[in-house]
Amino acid sequence: MTDPQQALARLVAAALAAAFGPEHADADPLIRPSQFADYQSNAALPLAKRLGRAPRDVATELAVRLGDSEEIETAEVSGPGFINLTLHDDWIAAEATGQLGDDRLGVVPANPPQRVVVDYSSPNVAREMHVGHLRTTIVGDSVVRVLEYLGHSVIRANHIGDWGTQFGMLLEHLLDVGEEAANAQLAAGEINAFYQAANAKFKADPSFAERSRRRVVALQAGDLETLRLWTMLINDTKKYYNTIYARLGVTLTDADLAPESFYNPMLADVCDELEAKGIAVISDGALCAFPPGFTGRDGSPLPLILRKSDGGYGYATTDMAAIRYRVRELHADRLIYIVGAEQSQHFEMVFAVARQAGWLTDAITAEHAAIGLVTGADRKRFRTRTGSSVKLSDLIDEAVERAEEVIKDRYDDPELRAQIAEAVGIGALKYADLSVARDSGYALDFDRMLALTGNTGPYLQYATARIRSIFRRAGIEAASARGPIGLTEDAERALALQLLGFGAAVTQVSEHAEPHKLAGFLFDTASAFTAFYENCPVLQAPDEPVRRSRLALSALTLRVLLAGLGLLGIPVPERM
Repeated sequence: MTDPQQALARLVAAALAAAFGPEHADADPLIRPSQFADYQSNAALPLAKRLGRAPRDVATELAVRLGDSEEIETAEVSGPGFINLTLHDDWIAAEATGQLGDDRLGVVPANPPQRVVVDYSSPNVAREMHVGHLRTTIVGDSVVRVLEYLGHSVIRANHIGDWGTQFGMLLEHLLDVGEEAANAQLAAGEINAFYQAANAKFKADPSFAERSRRRVVALQAGDLETLRLWTMLINDTKKYYNTIYARLGVTLTDADLAPESFYNPMLADVCDELEAKGIAVISDGALCAFPPGFTGRDGSPLPLILRKSDGGYGYATTDMAAIRYRVRELHADRLIYIVGAEQSQHFEMVFAVARQAGWLTDAITAEHAAIGLVTGADRKRFRTRTGSSVKLSDLIDEAVERAEEVIKDRYDDPELRAQIAEAVGIGALKYADLSVARDSGYALDFDRMLALTGNTGPYLQYATARIRSIFRRAGIEAASARGPIGLTEDAERALALQLLGFGAAVTQVSEHAEPHKLAGFLFDTASAFTAFYENCPVLQAPDEPVRRSRLALSALTLRVLLAGLGLLGIPVPERM
């Protein structure tokens, strides 16, 4: 099975070589969807400039050669030198039939596969996950699903914050309230309350603050009793995280933890190596790197502080250690950091220093997949009425409660209604996020995200339920519909052509860690199926061959929607 754009790109490359010489075969074919045909190639315009010829003349020569291919029905020149390309119906039908029989639905595995570390979610110990963690968690999870589907070896890295001066006050507060009471409070999800009580006591009670500082020293020195308490605090918090992950259908486990504390023993050696290479120098008593191109407002070089003047280390040092470890020990080819956009300059500087050190190269890359803000209707940071961050658990609960209200009249069985509301609510919440470009912010609007029409999770879930209902009424399993697929109506052709783009949509996600590309493809697919369903009777088709063909096209649509939603991590109920 061949993606139409890839097929056309190969045909344009062959036509370029045949018409103007093999040295032009690698020119960009510039294939784009077109409102005047199936696709459009703009390759003639830049090539004409290179050849010193009129663009329409170059386009006309290419169009003649393209029109002779089996795949293309018409190749017509328009405007200053665009080539409008319409594919043969028979080619589309044959490719769709082949896709139906392909377990991978036309998705070609990566060649060669890479070893990829994806750093995502990254909550802090003894702190509630808030709405900001939603995006880093589910965008990251969809990216790793896609990378794995393409055959890459993926290492999930949940870089939790489990180290630092705040643990002194947390551990002393734990001792004050007692281990049993602390365990109960944390297990009940009252994590913010625990942290806030410790912080308030630290600010108000000088003796508590002094005890906390001594506890930090004991922790850093490896005191066994302090480490036991610290481990207990981490384990209690992990139980909470895992509850959130399980409810969201996120694939992170304890085996994927890559906490700050893991890199702690490496920090001194990282600093020594960077200093020995002349990359890090002492500045005002601190060890700093000054990567080229980064300056402050006054034009002076901007430092990346690796070791503070008091001998302590910051998170920049931990990030440097993580890069070195992931490259040298995990043998990663690609590092993807799915972190808030506000950290962009930090990661640019960290990556620049890592390249100076030789840890990152042309063959070993790192990228910051920046995440935009979730806002309220006022386009300001999404917060509670008291101004605090919204708990992620509360956000999930509200989405499910509102979903149950939307579907309450459809189901008499309260247990079934609750199950479907859970899938619809969480699917709506995740899809609303994943359908937006990850570096863009969006306003969280429950009414819009739970609508059964428009670009929403429930609309896509309903599309799969509608297709399943067709097969229930037909009395057959969707898996038994095997074609062949024939095209007799425009809506059939549009749907079949749309489905052939699944492989390209999946590959686009992997190239730049952009799940919204797949979400957009799935919405267009569901929309094309709606038009097909409204214009092409399936069970009441005019004859048996057309009926079998339309059942096969419906089955292929279902498989593509389920596969795509699965890669996004969107749950799909059997009925809606």
